[in-house]
Amino acid sequence: MPLGPSINQKNKQKTDSLRQAAIDFLFGRIDYERALSVPYRTREFKLDRMRRLLFLVGNPERDLRIVHVAGTKGKGSCASFISRILMSAGLRVGLFTSPHLDRIEERLVVDDQPCSVDELIDLVDRLRPAVAIMDREAAVALKETGDDADGGPTYFELATAMGLMHFSARKVDFAVLEVGLGGRLDSTNVCDPVVTVITSISLDHTRQLGDTLGQIAREKAGIVKPGVPLVSGVVEPEPRDVIREICRNENAPLVELGRDFDYQYHAGRDPNGSCMDFEGSSCRYEGLRLGLIGRHQGANASVALAVVEQLRLHGWEISDGAVAAGLAAARCAGRVEVLRHRPLVVIDTAHNRASIEALVATLDESFQARRRMLVFATTQEKDINGMFAALRGRFDRVLFTQYRSNPRGIPPRELNELWSATGAQPVDICETPEEAWQTALNWAEPEDMICVAGSFYIVAELRPLIM
Repeated sequence: MPLGPSINQKNKQKTDSLRQAAIDFLFGRIDYERALSVPYRTREFKLDRMRRLLFLVGNPERDLRIVHVAGTKGKGSCASFISRILMSAGLRVGLFTSPHLDRIEERLVVDDQPCSVDELIDLVDRLRPAVAIMDREAAVALKETGDDADGGPTYFELATAMGLMHFSARKVDFAVLEVGLGGRLDSTNVCDPVVTVITSISLDHTRQLGDTLGQIAREKAGIVKPGVPLVSGVVEPEPRDVIREICRNENAPLVELGRDFDYQYHAGRDPNGSCMDFEGSSCRYEGLRLGLIGRHQGANASVALAVVEQLRLHGWEISDGAVAAGLAAARCAGRVEVLRHRPLVVIDTAHNRASIEALVATLDESFQARRRMLVFATTQEKDINGMFAALRGRFDRVLFTQYRSNPRGIPPRELNELWSATGAQPVDICETPEEAWQTALNWAEPEDMICVAGSFYIVAELRPLIM
């Protein structure tokens, strides 16, 4: 007689079912990460709605010491450097980042461990009554005013609340929060941080944030709080001047790269051998090893070290040994991440011109390959021509594809039309990421390189196939 499922199997099936119900609940909300059109106006992005949600779940943000990190590029890497240094100093650290590559639990990390499935289910269960209340309130408002802009909480607002709830429950010493989009109207901007951070300003999300560096800087600097120090890695004059103006108006101390701290990056042909020097207002380091690859990571690490200086001024004991260990231990999936060696396979989530330029420079500095292939897919509303300008002539073969996890992906034939208009070399077209990966594998020999870039979503879909 065949045996039925064991108790462990039944428990796992039950847990998997509960997790799926939690995920379905979250994905049933408005999800601007996957929406075809992403607004960024007070009508849709309402901090009052986020404050209401947090009030209904007990205001967990009030329990937390927060480092709030914004920036066009580098904010995830900088947040990783900061959290690793604080962990190396013996502190319990929560890290909230977005988007995730595989599972939503990756967004809610304590001491480098994503929240468990049971914790995820519990967090969603705690949110459900609050969401029901807010949905009823939104329905009443719609009936009275006819305006549907005050809908219930969105997917990202719920994810942010879950992060704050999780960190409060785990009693972290610090929570490092990465901004999702912009800063001024981002759902993370309800916190009362001890330090704020802007890593960099470049053109991205221009339809939502503005089409000049100054306009984008104004949105990012919306996280500046009265009297709270801001550490800025921005060096371009236009956005730097905007940030200075806002800090003056808010009486927020400003610590700037190139004025109050600086760094030198030393690349090596061994990707694990990169290091940097740092000089701040109260400390100086030489030969610090970095766990993340690339000259741009030297800039991100320098911003993290300037944050550490501010925390030391607040009385926190963070040793030089913790600084060195934290920088060396930092990891950030999908950021110039090496997944294979023969052939060399590098994936990167670069998705605007500045990050593509940083990626190409890193490939030149830190890797050797006989030939290089690019597998590329990207998203609507991106600066595609700017990315193409940085990519032309840098690869022996180019392959366009389209990810399937987000409807904003651009069909590869449309990418090919834009690419061909520049007079660049012919490309290959693959309709699916799986076909693209197999084509790349068939082409590459052991001494070659395959690079995957253009979007978080193409990296998320191909990473499991490659590993």
